[in-house]
Amino acid sequence: MILRRPAAERGHTDLGWLDSRHTFSFGHYRDPSHMGFRALRVINDDRIAPGRGFGEHPHADMEILTWVVDGALEHRDSLGNGSTVRPGELQRMTAGRGIAHSEFNASETDELRLLQIWIEPARHGLEPGYEQRSFALDESRGAFRVLASPDGRDDSLTIHQDATLAVARLDAGDVAEASIAPGRHAWVQVVRGEVEIDGVSFATGDGGAVSDAPRVRCVGVAPDSEVLLFDLA
Repeated sequence: MILRRPAAERGHTDLGWLDSRHTFSFGHYRDPSHMGFRALRVINDDRIAPGRGFGEHPHADMEILTWVVDGALEHRDSLGNGSTVRPGELQRMTAGRGIAHSEFNASETDELRLLQIWIEPARHGLEPGYEQRSFALDESRGAFRVLASPDGRDDSLTIHQDATLAVARLDAGDVAEASIAPGRHAWVQVVRGEVEIDGVSFATGDGGAVSDAPRVRCVGVAPDSEVLLFDLA
């Protein structure tokens, strides 16, 4: 069974330079019925104006994943990392005992769009850490490609939780399927385009919880659609 979370029902923060849509409660947006799903705590769909961004700020005890959709993200952190994250690249920060970072739109002319994802770690007090990796577009065309996992399988980033993140890119008529083991759950998030998931129509920004199902089946409806899939304990 899949329970759809429509894009229009998400929380919204508009600071002028930042337009953010919150799938789950975040900041000043509080909805007791949408506090997260299993270990998945945050999915923020952020659009950041050229040259703007978040000054240095701290985090602790969270696995923070950043998936850039359009544009380029400039990152700096207290571990000494400095990088630019572009579409097709995933960034992972283990906040652990504490980390501070800043993130800005690297362009002075183009908007940046990214998904910021928080996953609660299996335990607190971890050593802070950082990873970034680029994934080839062809590897996720018409199939789910693992981006992050607890064991780093298939050359994915390693996260400290029994959770797996995968992406599929679908043109109209393409099909991507993923098996869900008994007792596990899934969350799907449509990054862009339009797809049909287990017979239900989903468009950009829509998400959905999957429970008591042996698999997730995504069919592309619009060209160049993109779907994230979280497999969760």
